[in-house]
Amino acid sequence: MRAITIREPGGPDVLELAEVPDPSAAPGEVVVEVAATGVNRADLMQREGHYAPPPGASPYPGLECSGTVADVGDGVEGWSVGDEVCALLAGGGYAERVRVPAGQLLPRPQGVDLIDAAGLPEVTCTVWSNVFMTAGLRPGEVLLVHGGSSGIGTMAIQLGREAGARVAVTAGSEDKLRRCEELGAEVLVNYREQDFVEVVREATEGHGADVVLDNMGAKYLGRNVQVLAPNGRVVTIGLQGGRRGELDLGALLAKRAAVIATSLRARPASEKATIVAAVREHVWPLIEAGRVRPVIHARLPLAEAAAGHRLLEESGHVGKVLLTT
Repeated sequence: MRAITIREPGGPDVLELAEVPDPSAAPGEVVVEVAATGVNRADLMQREGHYAPPPGASPYPGLECSGTVADVGDGVEGWSVGDEVCALLAGGGYAERVRVPAGQLLPRPQGVDLIDAAGLPEVTCTVWSNVFMTAGLRPGEVLLVHGGSSGIGTMAIQLGREAGARVAVTAGSEDKLRRCEELGAEVLVNYREQDFVEVVREATEGHGADVVLDNMGAKYLGRNVQVLAPNGRVVTIGLQGGRRGELDLGALLAKRAAVIATSLRARPASEKATIVAAVREHVWPLIEAGRVRPVIHARLPLAEAAAGHRLLEESGHVGKVLLTT
């Protein structure tokens, strides 16, 4: 089969399409013939040499895919050759075939074509596990989503809206904020021109945000605590603004608040299976009803993976960038 390999750590040009051995299904796994894969910032970090795959995972980038079941390993129940699926991966999506633990498979949702379904696993599992399973967002609460126009951000807006929360977002342009508003965001903050603490507090009559979904890390740590409502929860899922910051524990204590950091890729397969099952139960019905949808910015051939990485690095996209086989 063909897969995107990383010649050496570096820029997008180190991504090369090469012939590699086909994967085989171990017990409890299936092999998926890939139709498309999503491009995620973790892929860029892996390409740069900053985010190695977990032990035993494929060396090729790609944390999600869609496609057709091509082989079923021993002990797998509920899946058959020919099933159209999408999957959460620890790696290997940038390839024509990938092996997947059966617990990380999802059926292609009705109403979503097979290519676009590749843009669902990572964002739905990230948002559901962090905003709902970890932070416990409730109806009537305020959810602040940093990077609202990203793939994760566009899904968080929709799921927050469907949960009955009031959604606030940050983004870097008026066009991106308009797109966020179309998805259901009510409080719009241009982070290049406005202070999100001031805007969110004013829009909520001083209450602040009950849950903050943060992709920035150190750069926003102090202000994330400032914007929190009493009993608020910050969930940090990315470090685009740095790894080390200063935390005012006094402010956190006064608000009875929490700062939580999580990742998805390195979790044990059993935890991922629990998240995937919850997504299938709670999110898939919303997608099949047409209330929630994947937001796709671009679809590129797998051979143009470097161009997909450049799109994310330029931050001009809204939603997901997909690579098709």
